[in-house]
Amino acid sequence: MRTLYEGGTFFEGPRWHDGAWYVADMYGPKVLRITPDGKATAIAELPQRPSGIGWLPDGSMLVVSMLDRRLMRRTAEGRLELYVDLAPHTPWFCNDMVVDGQGRAWVGNFGFDLFDHGATPAETNLLRVDPDRRVSVAAEGLRFPNGTVVTGDGTRLIVAESFGACLTAFDIAPDGALTNRRRHALLGKVPAFDSIEHMLDTDFIPDGCGIDAEDHVWVADAKGGRACRVAPDGRVVQTVHSPNGFGVYACVLGGVAGNELMLCTAPDFDSAKRAATREAVLFVEEVSVPRGRGLP
Repeated sequence: MRTLYEGGTFFEGPRWHDGAWYVADMYGPKVLRITPDGKATAIAELPQRPSGIGWLPDGSMLVVSMLDRRLMRRTAEGRLELYVDLAPHTPWFCNDMVVDGQGRAWVGNFGFDLFDHGATPAETNLLRVDPDRRVSVAAEGLRFPNGTVVTGDGTRLIVAESFGACLTAFDIAPDGALTNRRRHALLGKVPAFDSIEHMLDTDFIPDGCGIDAEDHVWVADAKGGRACRVAPDGRVVQTVHSPNGFGVYACVLGGVAGNELMLCTAPDFDSAKRAATREAVLFVEEVSVPRGRGLP
């Protein structure tokens, strides 16, 4: 495993696109483009914290603006503009996102104030933003929908429920409707959902995800400092640990040959501590099965 880049605040939404890595430095608050040799360039600044990243079929980038619950579009000229306001459709901060091959953006949200230790957890929804910018609720009753992938054939969506300790799968109908909801993988102890203290009493917190050419999901474990490769039958078949003992909060496949797994690591996810320091590190590890047609 090698170090790709150091000195971030808290990395989210890693992606590989057109020969480079892209990542949101949440408290930066910037989106970085990082070349394979580790040279970083800030390409967008989002004062309300960037998170999920994706690309529309026309090549323009979408970025989640977390705190104001907006989806922003970066034009070919590098200008940021409002793509759609998600605030009327979702109760709390937006987070990760995947954009599928048809240009539909699937966006998760917190559902409650994760940073208020006295808050009561609440289930929430996954949103779908269609290419005509219409917003609809794609799925309800999710426990912190976070990293999301679409399989290589475009027919299935899998979302990490961070505080359900599971991956949840859906079939994608031709019109974008999600059907046949089912548990894809139970990854750890399902915590009680009546307080933040109880919610954190688990041994696996699935976070950011990527998918490989065999439709195995790589999922970051924000509790265990690792990324796990989950087979289509729900078994964990490979584990990669953070080399510095930090937490792993997102992962994705990329690299020139498609066979590098990027890990987004930080000491913790305490917002005050992460905003005040630059301790986050990006690592890449070579794996045997590369990325395929699935997203991201």
